[in-house]
Amino acid sequence: MKLILKAGYLLVLFFGVLSCKDTEMKNPMIVAHRGAMGYEMENTIASIEKAIELKAPMIEIDVFQIASGELVVFHDGQLDRLSNGTGPIVSYDWKSLSEVVLEGGHSIPLLSEVLAVVKGKAKLNIELKGPHTALPVLALLEPLLAAGEWALEDIILSSFDWPLLLQARLQNSRIPIAVLTEGDPLDAIDVARSVQASAINPYFKSLNPEVVKKIQAAGYQVFTWTVNSPEDLAAMKAMGVDGIITNFPDRRF
Repeated sequence: MKLILKAGYLLVLFFGVLSCKDTEMKNPMIVAHRGAMGYEMENTIASIEKAIELKAPMIEIDVFQIASGELVVFHDGQLDRLSNGTGPIVSYDWKSLSEVVLEGGHSIPLLSEVLAVVKGKAKLNIELKGPHTALPVLALLEPLLAAGEWALEDIILSSFDWPLLLQARLQNSRIPIAVLTEGDPLDAIDVARSVQASAINPYFKSLNPEVVKKIQAAGYQVFTWTVNSPEDLAAMKAMGVDGIITNFPDRRF
């Protein structure tokens, strides 16, 4: 009997170790939110370079198309909070916007600049903002993809503006898409299906283990935002999410 009990204990221990190894292998992908914005001014070249320095496997940025047609990397619809500029960013031409100074003396970068900095060093999550962003972003990306400068698996388009995602999908049948949501994540499944998304990106406080499993069972990865505290990072890992968007990409589990 003692031998049987000992053998049983060893089996439990063995499979427990395997289980721990499986958990370690399934660490969520870290996504640097607006670059490493916990350390540098968000959505700037400095923030992007800091995220690369911290070895973030993916970097998330926000993109608008401005009045003169350029694609720029900036989060807010209005310039006021983060710069010496005022008013809606989409009303600016590039000459005027290039003269706007962000906090810390930074400038607003072009998407083309960010693509050049990130190429070969990290994946890129491009959040589409503003009403007319999807098609110009694809027009910029498609020649880079065709030339092999970027690979499809290294780019994903995301947005809270779901019609923009549909525009992107109708234009390009292969580009990876993620559906951003701040409501009930399960409500995004139908949208994800309609745009042939690969991921749903919910607010972390809207998640629980059951919701994560349901999204994944429907065939979508779960990349959650914006998770910063060690406790919340650990909780999201325990739920089994596929990726975590964070201001501090050097924080681990």
